[in-house]
Amino acid sequence: MTLPYIPQDAPFSDEQRVWLSGFLAAMSTRLAAPAADTAGAEAAPPMQILYGSQTGNAEGVAEDAAAAAKAQGFAPSVCALDDIDLERLAAAQRVLVVTSTYGEGEMPDNAELFWQALSADTAPRMEELDFAVLALGDTGYDGFCQAGKMIDTRLEQLGAKRVAPRVDCDVDYEDAASGWISDILPLFAAVEGIRKEPAVTEVAETDAKVKRKRSPWNRKNPYRSQVAVNRCLSGDESAKEIRHYEFALADSGLEYEAGDALGVMPINDASLVNTLIERLGFAADALVTGKERPLSDLLTHSYEISTPSHELIDEIEKRAGHDELSHVLHRGEKADLEAWLWGKDILDLLSLDPSVTFEVDEFVSLLRPLQHRAYSISSSPLANPGHVHLTVASVRYSGDGRDRGGVCSTYLADRLAEGDLGGIFVSKNKSFRVPADDNAPMIMVGPGTGVAPFRAFLQERKARGAAGRNWLFFGDQHRASDYIYEEELEALSADGVLSRLDLAFSRDQEEKVYVQSRMLENGKELFAWLEDGGHFYVCGDATRMAKDVDRALHQVIETHGTMSAEDAAEYVTALKREKRYLRDVY
Repeated sequence: MTLPYIPQDAPFSDEQRVWLSGFLAAMSTRLAAPAADTAGAEAAPPMQILYGSQTGNAEGVAEDAAAAAKAQGFAPSVCALDDIDLERLAAAQRVLVVTSTYGEGEMPDNAELFWQALSADTAPRMEELDFAVLALGDTGYDGFCQAGKMIDTRLEQLGAKRVAPRVDCDVDYEDAASGWISDILPLFAAVEGIRKEPAVTEVAETDAKVKRKRSPWNRKNPYRSQVAVNRCLSGDESAKEIRHYEFALADSGLEYEAGDALGVMPINDASLVNTLIERLGFAADALVTGKERPLSDLLTHSYEISTPSHELIDEIEKRAGHDELSHVLHRGEKADLEAWLWGKDILDLLSLDPSVTFEVDEFVSLLRPLQHRAYSISSSPLANPGHVHLTVASVRYSGDGRDRGGVCSTYLADRLAEGDLGGIFVSKNKSFRVPADDNAPMIMVGPGTGVAPFRAFLQERKARGAAGRNWLFFGDQHRASDYIYEEELEALSADGVLSRLDLAFSRDQEEKVYVQSRMLENGKELFAWLEDGGHFYVCGDATRMAKDVDRALHQVIETHGTMSAEDAAEYVTALKREKRYLRDVY
């Protein structure tokens, strides 16, 4: 028995919910008691719950869906999208897909190979498959939920039956995701003819088990941790300001592993809050409809007041009559708009026309919620029990007579002194871990603050007494001022934990040298490490560095493996499939 065809863009409306209630009531009447008696003796119908996750959010939702599916009478299994082949998928019959979108509309790293296979002309037909998709995204990016949209459309093209319309979630995804799980599972249950009344006790028990496994600290309830260390790593002559932070975990129960990220909840700069309120002519203690706190408090703790939302940009353009903004906005070229907006904040846009103003409620409705910032953890709990470390570059620049700064990086640097309390929580990243085999070689490429997780990896390997060789490619601009953690890295080299350390300081010589340059120079040995089972890791800038490193890796394999470009690409694909090529990029 199957549900009627549901188009991709069909709204999940109140009418549909009424239909669902009636449908389930009819199903309950039709299902005979003997069928219910035998249902318990039959094997629970399997359900595949697949996730594509860059920071762990989609994986967490997938685990929640699995707990709820079990309570509904299914036998769920959870895995990353890259861990299922298309033949298995086509035979799965029931599939939930939960995926985030990485960057500007790209697949998460652990869904890339899946998408390549799914979008290929050779992908099998899937007429027997019932599916539903939940997409996580950020409306601040043009490619909002693009990964989920593409998977949803492609499954339909291959003949799979959509059980309910795709749901797209913004950064505040928790309630929408929970509602999707609650809505979708009864639909699958109705298809299967599972006659199970809402198992309140069983669901409650299942939820309790899930909650016991999870930390109570999260984005909506961060742990107030004391800052134990806040010190600058970069030298006085550096063009950058890179700082080292240590947060005390005390009796929080917070647990993390090398490779995880730490979420930090920022607090907006009070001077920017006051300037914005003054510019708009608002009262700092003005009340916003539906909110219990005054405006100044909301702008300080609850909303993004630097990066403008698309909705706010549109409204300012309508009211300002600014020819240049109108031109780039209506031209519809994303790159042109991004270039024009580069370095501009909300106050800059309001300054385009001093006459532009808003009502308090209207202005707040056009702001995006203040989001945490996730930073790669730079410590191992085995080496630093009770503390978690971060390595963060402070973003600072000037424009139009104002000093500007990154929302969270300057909050950490300037407004969170040693002894102060800051809100933190751990974001698990199970897809970025040291090799399970302590004897496996490990190759790490992490220039600048990209060294953060590899400091954690090296601490982890040392604490575990791992025998595997470790090779780090690190670089920045100048050795004298930008060689962060120099003493630690040199000590790890001296005691043999760091088997090889290749440095690339780009501006210490006439010809610029980068980490990918060092990879190519040492390509023969790098390929030998890969052939010996080496794991290859990259952390840092996704836009340029990670792409350059990927090209260098292909070139190394092609040259020293005497392969064609196509064979080298397949070699890299195999590394990804074997979880031996992993990235933590941003």
